[in-house]
Amino acid sequence: MISGSIDSQEANQPLAEASAGEPMTARNPFPVVGIGASAGGLEAFTQLLSHLPENTGMVFVLVQHLDPEHPSHLTHLLSRATTMPVHKVEDGMMIEPDHVYVIPPNTNLNLSKGKLRLTPRESSGVPHPVDSFFCSLAKEQQSGAIGVVLSGTGSDGTLGLKEIKGAGGITFAQDEKSAKFSGMPLQAANDSVDFVLPPEKIALELARIGRDPNLALSPKTENEAAEAAGAKDFQRVLALLRLHCGVDLSQYRDTTLKRRIQRRMVVRTCHALADYLKLLETENGEIRALFDDMLINVTSFFRDPEVFETLKAGIFPEILKTRPQTIRVWVAACSTGQEVYSLAIALLEFLEQKPNAPGIQIFATDISESISIEKGRRGFYPESIEAEVSPGRLRRFFTKEDGGYRISKTIRDLCIFAKQNVTCDPPFSHLDLVSCRNLLIYLTPELQRHVISTFHYALNPRGYLLLGNSETVGANSDLFELLDRKHKIYLKKSRRHPALPTFPSAGFEIPDGRRGTSYPLPSFHADGFSKRSRPHFAWPFRPGGCAGEQ
Repeated sequence: MISGSIDSQEANQPLAEASAGEPMTARNPFPVVGIGASAGGLEAFTQLLSHLPENTGMVFVLVQHLDPEHPSHLTHLLSRATTMPVHKVEDGMMIEPDHVYVIPPNTNLNLSKGKLRLTPRESSGVPHPVDSFFCSLAKEQQSGAIGVVLSGTGSDGTLGLKEIKGAGGITFAQDEKSAKFSGMPLQAANDSVDFVLPPEKIALELARIGRDPNLALSPKTENEAAEAAGAKDFQRVLALLRLHCGVDLSQYRDTTLKRRIQRRMVVRTCHALADYLKLLETENGEIRALFDDMLINVTSFFRDPEVFETLKAGIFPEILKTRPQTIRVWVAACSTGQEVYSLAIALLEFLEQKPNAPGIQIFATDISESISIEKGRRGFYPESIEAEVSPGRLRRFFTKEDGGYRISKTIRDLCIFAKQNVTCDPPFSHLDLVSCRNLLIYLTPELQRHVISTFHYALNPRGYLLLGNSETVGANSDLFELLDRKHKIYLKKSRRHPALPTFPSAGFEIPDGRRGTSYPLPSFHADGFSKRSRPHFAWPFRPGGCAGEQ
C-alpha cells in the first residue's frame, strides 16, 4: 500500500515545476543532427555528406544498422565524401561542431552532457539504435535537435523523430523515390515530419537551417521597441489560432508557445515574426500546421514503467475495495493513445485473477481530433513499440500487421476516445482515477488551478489523480493528499461544500453579443456527457463544442 501525506514543502510548491518538463535551451550551444539509416544507408549518407558545406556549425552523428559480427568500414568510406573530420565513436567522446561521428557495430549510442556514450546492444529483441539515439538527442538538445531518417527497412527512427519534434526540434525523412529501401523513411514520413526530400536537398536545408537566426541556442538581446512589436505580433498569432482552430492558447506558457512559433519560422524560412504573421494570414494550411505543433504529442507505451507497477500494487486494490460495478478512468490529454491502452492493459492484468471482477471503462480525451484522437481510435502503432512493450504483452494484446502492431479488440473496446478541451469543456464524473501526465507544465498557474479543481469535481470520494513526474497539485493541497511523491499519485480529499469548477470563456466571443450572460451548467449522465447535447458537448464558450463519444 502506498503511504505518506502532504507536507509543507509540497503545499508550497508551484502546481507544476515547469523547469523540469518544458523544453529548455539546449545544453550544447550548437545544433546536433542525428542521421539514421539501415539498408541502403551508405549511399544515402554519402550523398548527404557530399552536399554539405564544411562550416555549418552543426554536429553530425550517423547511426546505421551494422552487422554485429563484422568490423565496419563506414568511417573510412564516409571520410571520402566530406572534408569534415569523420570519427568512429568511442565511449565518452566529446562532440564538436563541423565534425561527423559514426556509431560502431553492436552498440547503442546516446548523447549525454555533450558526450557520446556507448552501451552494448541487447541480444534479444529487434534493435532500434536510431530511436535510442534520437530520444537521447531530443532530451539533451531540445530545440537544437535535428533528426534525419534515410534509406532502410522497418520503422526504426519513427518514435525518435516524434520525440525530437515534441522537444521543438526539426525532422527530415528521405523521399520514397530516392531511397533504395523506403521502409524507414516512409514510416517516418507517414507519422508527420517537417521535410521529405532526397539526401542532397536535405543537405541544402540543413545548411540553411544552420544559418537561421531563429535556431540560435543562446538568448538574444533586443531593444524595447522590437520587444513591443514582437509582443503585438505574438498576440495576433494567438488570435489567428483562436479564430481558425477554435482554441484559446493565451493561458499556455509563453515560453513554450514562442518556441513552437520559432520552430515553424525555421521550417518556413521566416526570419522575423512579422513575416511569419503575414504567412499565417495568407495560408490557412500553415495555421493548422502551427496549431498541430502547439500540441505536445510525446508519449509511449508504459512510459515510466514503475508507475504502472505501483498502480497495480497499491492503487487498483484500493479502488476494488469500493466494490465498483465498473472501474472508470479518465485519461486527459491522451495524445495518440499509448497511455490509454497501457492503463487498460495494466487494469486487465490486475483484474484477471479476481473473482467477480468489475468492468473497465476508460475515457480518453484530447484537444486534437486529427493528430491524437483519430490515431488513438485506430490503435495502430509502428514496429518500434517492441522497445516499449514486452514480447508477452505484444503477443497477448496486439495483432502484428504489415508495418506495425494493432491493439487487440479486447483492449480497444474498453476505451472511448473523444475530442475535449479540459480547460473549458465539462468533465466526466464518477471517476475512480484521472491520469493527466505532462499537461500542467505547459499551462499558466491560474489555468493549472482550474484544471486541478475540475479533476477534483470529476472524481469519486477517495478517487485518485496521477500527474507527470514534474508536476504537483501545489497550492491545491486542500483538494488532494499526496500518496506517492516519486510517482505523483494523489488521493482526493472530501470537502464539506464541494465547489463546482467554473469553466472559463477562454477568450471567445459570446454569440449574438451576449457578453456577461449567465449560462446554466449542463446536466450530466454518469459518463459525463450532457443529456441535452448527447452525443456532443454544448458548452457556450467553444464554437461547435466537442465531438461526442465513439
